[in-house]
Amino acid sequence: MNNGKHVILYLDDDQDMLDAVRIILESNGYEMVEAHSAEEGLQVYKETDPDFLLVDLMMEEVDAGTNFAKEMKVLGNDAPVFMLSSVGDSLDDNTDYKELGLDGVFQKPIHPKTLLSILKKKLG
Repeated sequence: MNNGKHVILYLDDDQDMLDAVRIILESNGYEMVEAHSAEEGLQVYKETDPDFLLVDLMMEEVDAGTNFAKEMKVLGNDAPVFMLSSVGDSLDDNTDYKELGLDGVFQKPIHPKTLLSILKKKLG
């Protein structure tokens, strides 16, 4: 938390998605920090100690998002990690996302009510 607000780290190389999610989060009392790559995300994670992580599946490399999630698991991250993907539904059906260090998968673009519902459930 920062100034009484839960901090959400969102990794995505699509600035339009980052901006859209920022509007949803900040208008509902959350603080969002962003990163455009897995490498940058790791740095921002260490600097901000976020309460929740949203990670795009395909950034600079096809598996950048899943590799980042695995790295978070190795680092002992205890914040929920959710993957955002345009193939979210099929990924959810065909992959054991828990093995990847994920708490869930969202279909991109994410519906604001879905995101806010999960945040409330996971963060209180």
